[in-house]
Amino acid sequence: MSLPDLPLFVTVAGRPVILLGQGAAADAKRRLLDRAGARIVGEDAQAALAIVAIEDDAEAAAAVARLKARGVLVNATDRPDLCDFTLPAIVERAPVIVAIGTGGASAGLAAALRQRLETLLPATLGTLAKRLFEARGAIRARYPDGAARRRALGAALAEGAPLDPLTAGPEAVDSWLEGSTAPAARLVAIRLRSADTDDLTLREARLLGQADRVFHRPNVPAAILDRARADAARHACPAPPADPGPGLSIDLEIAS
Repeated sequence: MSLPDLPLFVTVAGRPVILLGQGAAADAKRRLLDRAGARIVGEDAQAALAIVAIEDDAEAAAAVARLKARGVLVNATDRPDLCDFTLPAIVERAPVIVAIGTGGASAGLAAALRQRLETLLPATLGTLAKRLFEARGAIRARYPDGAARRRALGAALAEGAPLDPLTAGPEAVDSWLEGSTAPAARLVAIRLRSADTDDLTLREARLLGQADRVFHRPNVPAAILDRARADAARHACPAPPADPGPGLSIDLEIAS
């Protein structure tokens, strides 16, 4: 299953961004650009990005065409068919930013999801991220091998683990470093009830998201495999090897 859009975080602080339009929609985009530190400029300025928040359809389409002819990437408010990029709903726990996009299908849905996530993500999430950044040297010293370091962090950040992002504060990082050990190698078998991703349980989806590698039968659909981490190795095979390797391995097949 292909991605409809490639999510990106773009640093615009101090950089020019074209903003066209007047009214509530343009004002909302101006506030967002101001928060990001962008330098808001007019249509004739040189810039890589532009936001068109013009109410009149014909006028907006003409502005979009002019900007695209110059090679500028354009967001056209409430006109997803004219957009090169969309602006997601944002949950901010600086430096953590959670962005929710619907590809322009429904800004209301994105806003509703943002409101739900606001209640789930603790205020300590940002300070936890900052402490993990500060502790990078100590974490590298503890786990010099990159794969082992990623597995150890993955295990520590899992639900209910010492660095669970929804419960741990920044002080938990030092406690974890003092007592952490590399997670044991394990192989978990998942027997799928169907080829539909909606039939995955929360536990199965979580395991796929944490796996270092996935051994799967050839008939497991790509949509299921896409639930695994992008950097998880995928192996189509009749059965997993006797020694699947360090970290978490998943053996995936559709139950007959």
